[in-house]
Amino acid sequence: MKYEHWLDDPLNVRKLWRGFLVVLALTVIAGFFVDLHPHFEIESWFGFYAVYGFITCLLMIVGAKALGLFLKKPDSYYAQDERDE
Repeated sequence: MKYEHWLDDPLNVRKLWRGFLVVLALTVIAGFFVDLHPHFEIESWFGFYAVYGFITCLLMIVGAKALGLFLKKPDSYYAQDERDE
C-alpha cells in the first residue's frame, strides 16, 4: 500500500495557493491602516515592502541559480574517485 501525502492532492495545493494569496493581499491592505514610520520617501509608497520583498526573493533565486553554475560537479564526479583507487 502506497502512502499518499496530503500535498499530493491537487485540490489541497490549490487551497494552499489561495490561502497564501489571501494572506498576502491582507498584508498589503493592512498598509492602509498601519503607520509605518518610513525613514526614506520610497518606503511611504503603497505596497513598497511587497514589491521590495518580491524583487529581493527573485534576485536570491537568480543568484542561487548563477552560483549553481559555478559549483556544479559532473554526474560522474564521485565515480572517478572509485576508479582511481
